[in-house]
Amino acid sequence: MIIGRFLEIVRKHSTKIAAQDPFRQVTYKKLALAAQALRRLILAETRCERVGVVLPASVGGLATTLGALWAGKTVVPLNFLLPPEELKRIVADASIDCILATQHFEQQLEPLPVRTIYLERVKLKRRCLFEMFHRQPAPPEVRDDDLAAIVYTSGSTGEPRGVCLSHRNLLSNVDAAIAHLGITVDHHLLGMLPPFHVFGLTTSIILPVMLGTTITYIPRFSPQQVHEAIRGSDISVMMAIPSMYAALARLKKIDPSDFADIELAVSGGEPLPSQVYHEMLQRTGVRLLEGYGMTETSPVIACNQPRANKFGTVGRPLPGVEVRVCDAEGHTLATGQEGELQVRGTLVMQGYYHRPEQTAAILSEDGWLRTGDIVRIDEEGYIAITGRAKDLIIVGGENVYPREVERVLEEHPAVQEVAVFGRPDPSRGEVIVACVTCKEGASCSSEDLRSFCRQRLAGYKTPRQVHILSELPRGPTGKVLKNKLKTEVGA
Repeated sequence: MIIGRFLEIVRKHSTKIAAQDPFRQVTYKKLALAAQALRRLILAETRCERVGVVLPASVGGLATTLGALWAGKTVVPLNFLLPPEELKRIVADASIDCILATQHFEQQLEPLPVRTIYLERVKLKRRCLFEMFHRQPAPPEVRDDDLAAIVYTSGSTGEPRGVCLSHRNLLSNVDAAIAHLGITVDHHLLGMLPPFHVFGLTTSIILPVMLGTTITYIPRFSPQQVHEAIRGSDISVMMAIPSMYAALARLKKIDPSDFADIELAVSGGEPLPSQVYHEMLQRTGVRLLEGYGMTETSPVIACNQPRANKFGTVGRPLPGVEVRVCDAEGHTLATGQEGELQVRGTLVMQGYYHRPEQTAAILSEDGWLRTGDIVRIDEEGYIAITGRAKDLIIVGGENVYPREVERVLEEHPAVQEVAVFGRPDPSRGEVIVACVTCKEGASCSSEDLRSFCRQRLAGYKTPRQVHILSELPRGPTGKVLKNKLKTEVGA
């Protein structure tokens, strides 16, 4: 399905620039030749149904993913930020025997018990020339529910699980996002998210070539490089996680005129702090659109829109996405009530790879996926996320969701980042602990921040402890690692 759509785009836009990075630029015709050459290489190297990919956001990463899909394989994008021991577990779980990669990761991949093909060593230009004299192979015969990718979760809270995403999962979500945000063939995308993250896989790999637009890649994120890319071109769409936007907004030499062509700037992957939203608006003139999704939903569930942007929410669901809010017993709640968000539609995964029990625990027989996120949906359909069910803190019998406390602390003028969690307490059950970092040149005390919270929150929601740190530990996708943080502060 994906390759069939891609080849249709190639026929329509053969001479248009499809993708570029600091090292190369390719038209849609040349991209198809590269993918065709890599297809032939992959078929010669492995009979396994799955193939690993260890490549950054780049032309090579795009061509390799398309080549693997054209070969009828399931793509397993591997997180190149993980140490070899963790990669070994994922390779074993996915049962892959072949990885395509760049030499940059050779030392990291050498210990893995698989055959690794490095793109720099396969003489790709010569292979593309060879393909010019051969008939273009037909797309593979795949059904809607055949797997296109197995994307492993970060594993920050346990063993990583492979999320099985079909061709229909990915294509339906991409199409819905295009319609929801109004992305067109004339837009120019900026790709800076790593493709091992499903947010990067869909927005930087699949979406551009399903639409026929141009994408410029930044293989290794640098706020300076992002700024230069935006200032020196007609880039109009960017998608990133909040920490990337925060780094961009902190650059000293930026001007709103540099961002005049930006029409869409979507933020996802983690909650968008109000500080980052306002800094981006003030420094660049760009109004961020917060969205929400998860690996298990291919990934986008909801997103704000340019003309319907309600800050403090993650927007309304994409077309075709059903949502409901349920209590602990699974009963549907009324509009405005707080409960767990459940989702249904073609975006919902096929299941966890080789984990039927874990799949059944969150995916009902009639297709409703339990997200684990606590939300409220207002009368206009906007979704506000208030916390994670598993992160619930119970203080003296009262429920507190960390996100509510984090939002208050983010409003303090000296605070840059916040993470809130619970610590066991013999008399109260749990107490609230907050860890914060301060903005450059700013300072504050723990008591200042506790007083700030007392003025805005109920007493039981005020943090018992506030730790001021130089930085918060983050995982490979940029998310704050609260379990690691708990260990660091002795909570």
